[in-house]
Amino acid sequence: MIFFNITSPFKAKGEYKKSFKNAKASYLNRVRFAISMYYFGKGLCFSSFASRIPDLKTALNLSDAALGTILFAVPLGQLAIMGFSGKIVTRFGSNLVLLITTFLYVFSLSNIGLSTQAWHLGLALFAFGIFANITNIAVNTQGVYAEKLFKRTIMSSFHGMWSFAGFIGALIGLGMLALKLTPYQHFLIILLVVTTLIGFNYKYLIRAKEVLKDGKKKFFSKPDKNLLMLGVIGFCCMASEGVMFDWSGVYFKDIVKAPGPLVIIGYTSFMIMMATGRFLGDKIILKYGRKLILQISGVLISTGLFTAVLFPYIIPCAFAFMLVGIGVATVVPTLFSIAGKNPNLPPSESITIVSSVSFLGFLMGPPIIGYIAEAFGLRFSFAFIGVFGVLISFMVSKIKLIQEAT
Repeated sequence: MIFFNITSPFKAKGEYKKSFKNAKASYLNRVRFAISMYYFGKGLCFSSFASRIPDLKTALNLSDAALGTILFAVPLGQLAIMGFSGKIVTRFGSNLVLLITTFLYVFSLSNIGLSTQAWHLGLALFAFGIFANITNIAVNTQGVYAEKLFKRTIMSSFHGMWSFAGFIGALIGLGMLALKLTPYQHFLIILLVVTTLIGFNYKYLIRAKEVLKDGKKKFFSKPDKNLLMLGVIGFCCMASEGVMFDWSGVYFKDIVKAPGPLVIIGYTSFMIMMATGRFLGDKIILKYGRKLILQISGVLISTGLFTAVLFPYIIPCAFAFMLVGIGVATVVPTLFSIAGKNPNLPPSESITIVSSVSFLGFLMGPPIIGYIAEAFGLRFSFAFIGVFGVLISFMVSKIKLIQEAT
């Protein structure tokens, strides 16, 4: 059970009733914008880091294998804090935790640019992963609270802001390269931008007190079965998403045989449709319901991946990756939204459980693709991941929380 301490300075009496309603709507929209800016800031941090990975590799004279090993520090940091992030957010409040950890997240980004040795980079990335995870739980908890205030689903649009920030971050990265700025100089600019965003929007974050029905909860307890099953669906989705991030370019180069710059068509098609799907997702979910959209999403993921396997040519594969982008767009936001409505746990802890299991898919999916590709070929490995979409559609009808939220 969650109690909000947001109060309105307006009185809804007599002739002021219309003014009250307009003021309330304006205030809620300002709250939504503020939370969106935190999603945007989080996405800008990650995309800015990703855009300078090649420069960090060159500056530290790292081999491909060494870079891959060091980059693993990010998920290690996330895994290290996963068991505590939900409890931290519950204990201190998502609004305060989000303010602090977003700043620490972008500050740790700037520290990455100071790395002069491989172990420096590893430590910086480990910290980057820790703050990324806590920020993720806090910002999605705010997203759940916002849905309760608006009394409708808006989570997908929040995640759309994260995707949009990915495009902006990539464009900024290209600009920084053109200006010949170092990663540290680039990251300092992002530090200034994100700090400004969080400073101007903090007072509009939702302050909420989370109270359990029984008033207390053991520090260690058996995870809710329904939340674990939501996590498995998230695992299947994020494994598919991770494959698109890490292997779509390779697929277009090695299997599709796309010439030169056209190798980015697959990844670009995927990203554009994923962002578009997230911005449109809330209205679609409102019209057709969470259950049906999740089932269709699973079908689209499978259809896209199987199409890419059966028709390894530029146009069919570009279309196929668009389908995958639409398919994965609303799954994770919807799962977080459903998890946040679980009556037995605070939203932050419910989201932590779903996020933890889901993240394993993002972590394990790309390596699994590599191992399968080595043994049976890249097309077979994409077909293997395509089965995950079928699993999503099947599992959706078996989870009680989805039925209650639809």
